[in-house]
Amino acid sequence: MKKGMIKLSVLYPNGEGKHFDIDYYCIKHVPLVGELLGNAIKAASIEKGIGGMEPDSPAPYAAMGNLYFDSMDSYEKSFIANIEKISADLPNFTNIEPIVQLSEVKI
Repeated sequence: MKKGMIKLSVLYPNGEGKHFDIDYYCIKHVPLVGELLGNAIKAASIEKGIGGMEPDSPAPYAAMGNLYFDSMDSYEKSFIANIEKISADLPNFTNIEPIVQLSEVKI
């Protein structure tokens, strides 16, 4: 990553009654997003929650996905332009309403 990049974080809060299929997410959803956004994505990561800070405590998030873009313009022209197709796939792997944050990389 380099300073000034835009990071899109999609966090899926964990909790009772919440379901997240990490295999579908990795095998189907992420490639779909990659196909739709193409070269606009400069880097990406997928994280599966395994625990909280205290021993044996549950993870606050079932999973997190991060995408990096060169600029807000690149994010808007790629991700926002395809948000309906991306969002339509969510019920295939989760019943969780994601938390979304845009950040500017500082270091």
